[in-house]
Amino acid sequence: MGLMRFVVAALYHFVDLPEYKALLEPIKAFCKEHKIQGTLLLAAEGINGTIAGSREDIDATLRYLRATPGLAKLTHKESFCDIAPFFRLKVKLRKEIVTMGVDDVRPVDRVGTYVEPEEWNDLISQEDVVLIDTRNDFEVRVGHFQNAVDPHTTSFTEFPAYVSENLSPEKNKRVAMYCTGGIRCEKATSHLLEEGYEEVYHLKGGILKYLEKIPESESMWQGECFVFDRRVSVGHGLAVGSFELCHGCQSPLSVEQRQHKDFVFAVCCEYCADTMTPERRKALEMRLSQMKLAESRGENHLGMDKEQMYQRRKAKEQAKEDERRRQGHAVHD
Repeated sequence: MGLMRFVVAALYHFVDLPEYKALLEPIKAFCKEHKIQGTLLLAAEGINGTIAGSREDIDATLRYLRATPGLAKLTHKESFCDIAPFFRLKVKLRKEIVTMGVDDVRPVDRVGTYVEPEEWNDLISQEDVVLIDTRNDFEVRVGHFQNAVDPHTTSFTEFPAYVSENLSPEKNKRVAMYCTGGIRCEKATSHLLEEGYEEVYHLKGGILKYLEKIPESESMWQGECFVFDRRVSVGHGLAVGSFELCHGCQSPLSVEQRQHKDFVFAVCCEYCADTMTPERRKALEMRLSQMKLAESRGENHLGMDKEQMYQRRKAKEQAKEDERRRQGHAVHD
């Protein structure tokens, strides 16, 4: 019997869901029954998430979601991997399905002009088009489109301020934007239209659809695309990429970055080696020793999945604190 191949379905849909809170438990129960893992977010503005499971279970879950009032037009994108991309299932209620923090942005009312992947290269090659990457800085490091502007944001909530400080409807007549799967651009383009921009475009289906559709020989994409699961990154054809996460700060690291002098497997990398507390480093080194001991005995590291989830949470908290500290220094400098 061969290994199970997991279907990874990235989905979202902006729609008014006033009764979204009542959907949580039924959706969670159905997903558990069908052994679905991943994350689904529910809000008054719609649904967003990425889930994984067998072909049969993913198909059943998508049928179930689309049978929910308001979600009949739910779209999704698929990719595949040979390892479970998520450790568990999470279904959560949120104020926004992608947090931007601007109250009057309603993608359900209007968004920018969708551009098919096959037409994207032509658009972004035009000199009067400014191309903006709406993702966070660590995602941009993994890969980006040629000539794209990096806003250097650490959170999508910083994007409106970037627009206010760096763009204007008078100077930037034509703006194109892209993100991983398309959802951030729904809000980003809607926001720009509200701010008076007239020609606003976004890549339909996001980077993932572009990498799926466009041959590498014709591509204007450089590098790989960061994804928020155990694959870490994907390349053209949505093949699993070469990046790995630092256990210390969760930064995606290329093969070259894993050769850096500050990289220690399962402990730290160039982005966190200097700011990691002694206590944090000791805990990670101890965990590495336990993993090596278990491996030498031919055993699995007991509780590894739970430990990894715990370490991820701790790493995110530490990364946020490190970023606040760096920003504080930058302000004073």
